[in-house]
Amino acid sequence: MNAPLSSSSATPAYRPIQALPDQLISQIAAGEVIERPSAVVKELLENALDAGATQITVRLEQGGVKRIAITDNGRGIPPEQLPLALARHATSKIASLTDLENVGTLGFRGEALASIASVAQLTVTTRTADAAHAWEITGSQHGAVSPASGAQGTTIDVQDLYFNTPARRKFLKSEQTEYGHCAEVVRRIALARPDVSFSLSHNGKTVDHWNVGEFAKRSAHILGDEFANARLPLDEAAGPLRLHGFVGLPTASKARADSQYFYVNGRFVRDKLLTHAVRAAYQDVLHGDRYPSYALSLELDPALVDVNVHPSKIEVRFRDSRSVHQFVFHAVSRALAQTSATSFGNAPPPQLQQPAAGAPLPWMREQQQSSFANQFAAQPAKPFSFGGDGFGVRQNSEAYGAMFRGDAAMSPPQNMGDAATRAQAPQDLPAGDFPLGFALAQLHGIYVLAQNSAGLVVVDMHAAHERILYEQLKNALDGNEMFVQPLLIPVTFYADAVEVGTAEEHQETLSALGFDIAVMSPTTLAVRAVPALLKNADAQTLARDVLRDVREYGGSRVLLERRNELLGTLACHTAVRANRSLTVPEMNALLRQMEATERADQCNHGRPTWSQMALSDLDKLFLRGQ
Repeated sequence: MNAPLSSSSATPAYRPIQALPDQLISQIAAGEVIERPSAVVKELLENALDAGATQITVRLEQGGVKRIAITDNGRGIPPEQLPLALARHATSKIASLTDLENVGTLGFRGEALASIASVAQLTVTTRTADAAHAWEITGSQHGAVSPASGAQGTTIDVQDLYFNTPARRKFLKSEQTEYGHCAEVVRRIALARPDVSFSLSHNGKTVDHWNVGEFAKRSAHILGDEFANARLPLDEAAGPLRLHGFVGLPTASKARADSQYFYVNGRFVRDKLLTHAVRAAYQDVLHGDRYPSYALSLELDPALVDVNVHPSKIEVRFRDSRSVHQFVFHAVSRALAQTSATSFGNAPPPQLQQPAAGAPLPWMREQQQSSFANQFAAQPAKPFSFGGDGFGVRQNSEAYGAMFRGDAAMSPPQNMGDAATRAQAPQDLPAGDFPLGFALAQLHGIYVLAQNSAGLVVVDMHAAHERILYEQLKNALDGNEMFVQPLLIPVTFYADAVEVGTAEEHQETLSALGFDIAVMSPTTLAVRAVPALLKNADAQTLARDVLRDVREYGGSRVLLERRNELLGTLACHTAVRANRSLTVPEMNALLRQMEATERADQCNHGRPTWSQMALSDLDKLFLRGQ
């Protein structure tokens, strides 16, 4: 016997088509716009800013459920217009389709106050500059307008949210959770408008206050000192587009995406296209499960963006989305490409003049024709071992002795050239030319220890060399200058049928990447040439990596979408390995190349390549001066 149909699946009773009451219409709209107290805060703050306010106070009680009162010093509302302000679809911000397509205000739908009034007790008190006193309306558009006291501007007092819709109210979270959402909305809007002062209180206690100031100061206050100490400025324009703000250093990334603020014409948005553009710019400097911090503002002609996509207005649609994506991607990429040898570390030295990216420093002129990889391939000079090889601290005896002579404490080896040998005592270090200082020793075959004017610099030599090679490979491929190094004796290896087929099918792609991989038999491949920058790496390993990526993603996609991942893998195979003994000239060569390489502050996986330890920190360790 069949089970009876549940009531939810039964055919609904017939009802005639009829017009809905205004109150129900407003409550339906409230369901779209006023999903929780933070939505009320957002709508009222946007109205205050649209009214020209320069001072805004937000008072919350019980997470905004009991009360939300927002006071501004804006233009105010004339008393005869107060009933209209609470009417549905009544607004001063648009009057035609042309206005809608060129929206320059934050709010424009004309339904926020009516929706709020339908699910809460609402009072509006307002006064214009030419009025003798303030005026007040309570309840709805049908409420009486009466005289009141108050300064110029508007106070909107919202009490007992969802008092008449208990089903909606029980979906709200705890008081602290709802307050957290409200506070985040205030932070977002305050960050967008550093020219406006904001004050936030909860249950009678002032929680935060932001004075009028510069965007740099406001963003530091809201995103915290960690962001303020590890960020790069950005300000670029192209045609009708301008992007400005700050992007966080990859080495200061976070486990959650809770410090990402993007604005379009002053409106906070969560747009997939913009998020993807920024994420793509961080792609080769950030670990996959980490999130960058940023505060960015995109400005463009309002006619080029549709903000009327969603009731919450948090999504937008661009007329030329591809151009916007490319502009944001390249602008953020260029910001992250800045050589910034003093931007990472627990105690960065004063701001120093950086060498132009890619420009050889004076002592490098004689070595311009040889790649950095060749410097590491050279036979190392016999090192002086401090305390025996077991400690892994190595340097030549002349430099070691110089550490104890005040007149030459910073002097590099004599074969480094005139520019490098003119350094004297620590206070006379030419920091503007050499922000990473000069090498002192190598620790455990992993770290290079160097001294600059601020103190001690510790470099992860594999991570640093990996970034250098990676950037060289990218530049070579971009400039169609992927020079090939023929192998005197081809490297042959066993290959399965798939690898052989890949090599046959994608010869053009392999050639573009600098590889000559020939099919010798149905089971044998021969590597006859590799990119010159990778000539010291294991040719068979490189060939297998390239063939795997080409097979998995296809030739054209490897050269476009997967290019950076592949080049990063190749650079990792070629970079100097741990336990590789370096001479002092080789260590100094690494430091100089880091200073001249874009994105040298982190490796391809987003890990820091170096860290600064200030003399003051070292003094604290040894209780000097105490």
